[in-house]
Amino acid sequence: MEEIWNNFKNIVRKSLERFVSYKILRKNSDPEYYNKEIKRLKSKIRKAYNRRKLGIRHMEELQQLSKKLLAAKKVAQDAFLKSLLSREGKCWSEFYKYVKRSKGIGKIFQPSKTHMDGLLQIR
Repeated sequence: MEEIWNNFKNIVRKSLERFVSYKILRKNSDPEYYNKEIKRLKSKIRKAYNRRKLGIRHMEELQQLSKKLLAAKKVAQDAFLKSLLSREGKCWSEFYKYVKRSKGIGKIFQPSKTHMDGLLQIR
């Protein structure tokens, strides 16, 4: 009976490893302020990165897309923080939750001048 049970467990374990997608088991690591445009740019950059060895043109395309992505991320983060800090009442608790999540991901939170200007206007 024990041997039958062990064989069954081995079959189930092997089938889980082989047929269950790993992506389903992972969390989404993107910050909450990523929008459709940023996700689209990330996809384009992955494709351009894979083509970068085909020539200089593809390397230049990758660099341009990377610059666009960084600019879009900054705009989205600024808009997210501005909307977060403009709320009355719970804005500080939500803001500190955001900072805590940002530190947990491995990023160091460095507020820009626009964040601080928005912060001063709220007070």
